[in-house]
Amino acid sequence: MSAHSTRPTPVATAVGRPGPGTGTAGPATTAFTTGHSTATTVRGTTAHSTATAAGPAAYRRLGQVLPALRVRCAPPRSGRGWLAGADLVARPAALRELISHDARQGLARYGRPLRPDVAAGIGLHRFVWPVALLFTLPWFLERRVPLLVPGDIALRRRTGELTVRPGAFLCLPDDPAAPGAAALPAAVLPATAPPPPGARTVPDEAALAAGLRSALADFLTPVLDAFRPEVRRGPRTLWAMATDAVVEGLWYAGGLLGEEERARTELAALFAPGVSGASGPTGPRAARPAPECAPFTPGAGFTAPASGGSERSDRCRASCCLVYTARAEAMCAGCPRVTRG
Repeated sequence: MSAHSTRPTPVATAVGRPGPGTGTAGPATTAFTTGHSTATTVRGTTAHSTATAAGPAAYRRLGQVLPALRVRCAPPRSGRGWLAGADLVARPAALRELISHDARQGLARYGRPLRPDVAAGIGLHRFVWPVALLFTLPWFLERRVPLLVPGDIALRRRTGELTVRPGAFLCLPDDPAAPGAAALPAAVLPATAPPPPGARTVPDEAALAAGLRSALADFLTPVLDAFRPEVRRGPRTLWAMATDAVVEGLWYAGGLLGEEERARTELAALFAPGVSGASGPTGPRAARPAPECAPFTPGAGFTAPASGGSERSDRCRASCCLVYTARAEAMCAGCPRVTRG
């Protein structure tokens, strides 16, 4: 069973190992072993680190429970298997090499070639899954949101390593880094260039969650634009795939950290299908207001927890990875083709 279609539990597992499900399972590493970790609360010692950056403490905790996905705070790297985020969005050859990695794994796993668009979709999932944790984990553990652009990160899929260059971040008014920080509305976030380093305060938890969605959307927009010709799907489907990867990554990490239920609750609130501008024009020709979580797919997709040993997933995915095109029986338990059929 795949990590994205089952309840996350702190047990030994292998990334991408085909169960009854998919080829898009889990983080972008070859294999990893998980362990138990004593969880801290949102406003615990980790959350109130006096460091003037977002993420280092959260990334260390991730390394303790998911040692094969190692995050280092360092400038982006290239060469020797490293893929810099800036190259991914600017050089089609770099993107195709990333996709070819998953195409080769798919051939070895299923005994037949993956369709090019399926391999590209798997490559997208396995890029977004770990990279989204660079944003969501500091928010979950520290209540800080890094403001990153693709040029701030690098990934080495073969060894499960990530580098991230910390810079500006959003935080709450009671954060130790907040005094003297310039206030920044949650909607005003970087698009193509990183903002100056330092803390930007937002007024409350709702604004911080909005800032997280905006930071993720700004980061992922050029990534999805780069993948789109290879995945051969439209923006709505691409954002559904991104939503799945973001939700599944933090859900899984939350389970390893002993905070699965809080992860479910906070992800459900983060992607709640509320709407903004609901008091606008009405009538059959009026444009429907966009969900507050746009461009992400509304709703985190969680269902009632499955009982032990059940083949049913605890989550209905927003997108289909199409891996069943390589093996007819290889369909995720949480696939929308099954759960919404």
